[in-house]
Amino acid sequence: MACANTKISAVDSLVLGAIQIMIGIFSVFMWYFLLILYIGQIKGVFGTYEPLTYKTGCALWGIFFVISGTFIIKATKNPTRYLIVCTLIMNIFCMISTVTAIGLTIAELSVFNTVSYRNYGQAKLGREVSRILLVFYPLEFAVALTYSINCCLLLVEVLLAQGHVGIKGKKTFADTNLVEKWRRLDGEVSRGTQGNSLRLFSGSARSTGGTMLTQAGKGLPASAAAATPPPLPTF
Repeated sequence: MACANTKISAVDSLVLGAIQIMIGIFSVFMWYFLLILYIGQIKGVFGTYEPLTYKTGCALWGIFFVISGTFIIKATKNPTRYLIVCTLIMNIFCMISTVTAIGLTIAELSVFNTVSYRNYGQAKLGREVSRILLVFYPLEFAVALTYSINCCLLLVEVLLAQGHVGIKGKKTFADTNLVEKWRRLDGEVSRGTQGNSLRLFSGSARSTGGTMLTQAGKGLPASAAAATPPPLPTF
């Protein structure tokens, strides 16, 4: 299914899908942990800690990673054009999501507003979780980018198999039409050659028959006339 220098193997594709699923599940669990952590805050004088990543639910975007990994496994086992296109779209969406999540997480960690001392421990723990997720986002981006490139190669292979793209060594619709045209042309030439040969043969037969009749009119039998050699030239 794969070439050594251009595409990843089927086993590697399954591994990438499994990695995406695990990253997605981990992100969803971290989102649930942050949800419980921040909901338990006590509203004090300085307020609670609610970063932008918590409000937008960046960690919950791991659901898309799980869906993308599932598509990768299905497309590896059954590489149809529909599954490959869906997998490519999901991986592109995952790359966009990870880039957005990285930007929001960096914005969260770069600023730390004052919170109530009662909520300081939860805020500190939540920021540590954000740092851990910041490590997994680039990994997810790398996995999605790697398989997106492989998806493009797989899509070209499927199109080649269905005859939509012409490359040297591959039989396509255009090559098939060209071969059919040559076959029809060759058939017409062959029929024309056969017709000319028949006309030449019939003409020579009529000429031979006329000669035989002439000799027979002179009193020779037809067989003798046919066997009589032409007269030798005299000097």
